[in-house]
Amino acid sequence: MTYDEWLVSVPEDIKGDSLWKMEAYRLALFAGDIGWFDVSTLTQDTRTVGVSDQLYRSLGSISANLAEGYSRGTGKDRARFYEYALGSARGS
Repeated sequence: MTYDEWLVSVPEDIKGDSLWKMEAYRLALFAGDIGWFDVSTLTQDTRTVGVSDQLYRSLGSISANLAEGYSRGTGKDRARFYEYALGSARGS
């Protein structure tokens, strides 16, 4: 699935949220959705179950931390959560 194909499939209630304006958030949601296929494949082999768990948690954490940071009132607070999101992205 391409990013453009994915955009068409996103429900309107998600697109209507002000957070949707943030490109990094949209990309994080896309990564989470396409990463789900990899996670599902990795869980089929007992040798890669741990990797699949880490990938699943990291991908979900990126968008969650971006959303948390977006809602913070101060730049310092916001930056902290954006740094968490970056750390999760690097761990994926």
